[in-house]
Amino acid sequence: MPSQPTLALFDLDHTLLPMDSDVAWAEELVRRGVVDAEWHRQRNDHFFAQYKAGTLDIDAFLAFQLGPLAAHPRGTLEAWRAEFFAREIAPRVLPQALALVDRHQKEGALCAIVTATNEFITAPIAKAFGVSHLIATQVETTEQGEFTGRPRGLPSFREGKVTRVQQWLATMDLGLESFHASYFYSDSVNDLPLLTKVTHAVAVNPDARLAQHALEMGWPVVDLFASKDAA
Repeated sequence: MPSQPTLALFDLDHTLLPMDSDVAWAEELVRRGVVDAEWHRQRNDHFFAQYKAGTLDIDAFLAFQLGPLAAHPRGTLEAWRAEFFAREIAPRVLPQALALVDRHQKEGALCAIVTATNEFITAPIAKAFGVSHLIATQVETTEQGEFTGRPRGLPSFREGKVTRVQQWLATMDLGLESFHASYFYSDSVNDLPLLTKVTHAVAVNPDARLAQHALEMGWPVVDLFASKDAA
């Protein structure tokens, strides 16, 4: 098996982005009046609280998150996404996060964004960071390319991130053991399964539980958005 210099993996929401793109997209649907505002916000808040607590029911969440995609034509959704990206996401792709990714790329690392957020939302965000490899929750489509409202394959969440990364590396005849050094940057205790698989785990803007675990393990802790420019 060929030996590679380094592997650099990045979580997205609250790691590279100072926000949650899942939550923001749900708010976008509310803003457009295409979902019931009170019910949608209640469910959005419910699942976000579960996520922060490390107890997210991923199947129930994906049914909630992906369901609206099946209710609208693909072209309409993509137009909404373009406006959403320009207004909500692009201003929050901040220099310090871009610099972190760029540093690894300039060092020749194989880089990927590994996120539980679905590929429809995150594909343009990965492109904005200049990362060509995106490991996100996949979305099922019909033969005509329209969304069914269901996930496809294993969600990229908790232990699923480990499996999806391993599957991706296997397409290049690689494994995590192929690298002299492997990095994973994350904010969430939900990412402990993958954080414990790499040689260099880095807690970025960590939640309280991950911060405590990082302290106990001696992992570096980075506050990527500490500057006033991140507000």
